Amino acid sequence: MNNVLVAYFSATGTTAELADKLAKVTGAKLHEIKPQQPYTSADLDWMNKKSRSSVEMNDKSFRPAIANQVENMAQYDTIFLAFPIWWYVAPTIINTFLEQYDLTGKKIIPVATSGGSGMGNTNKELVQSCVGAELKEGKVFSVHVSENELKAWAEKYQ
Repeated sequence: MNNVLVAYFSATGTTAELADKLAKVTGAKLHEIKPQQPYTSADLDWMNKKSRSSVEMNDKSFRPAIANQVENMAQYDTIFLAFPIWWYVAPTIINTFLEQYDLTGKKIIPVATSGGSGMGNTNKELVQSCVGAELKEGKVFSVHVSENELKAWAEKYQ
């Protein structure tokens, strides 16, 4: 695959493992989406309605700040976007990431990890952040997915 980026957000390391495997099997460049303020275990406590992640996910307009950027985003045609599913959608930091670039003509393919749910309303929540891009149907994978299965899936987007 040419001009492919795997951009990922991982609060606990699980999604990082999947993104690393995906970059390896596709030959893509890997980019970690780093929050300006890293998430703590307390921030991720979805049972606490006042936790940072709960507050962010209850307000879909919230855009957590990102500490880093992709160098020369224009060179990438295809972006695999990896993240954990939070409340049946992508974390709002994914919207922050998408909204800071001109994505015109790019293919965006969501790839997620989840504790048990599917993609839910992910694309519905991301489409307005992908102006000019083609947002593909995403898929949830176990971090234990085989390299062969991941590669076969990714090749559909070449």
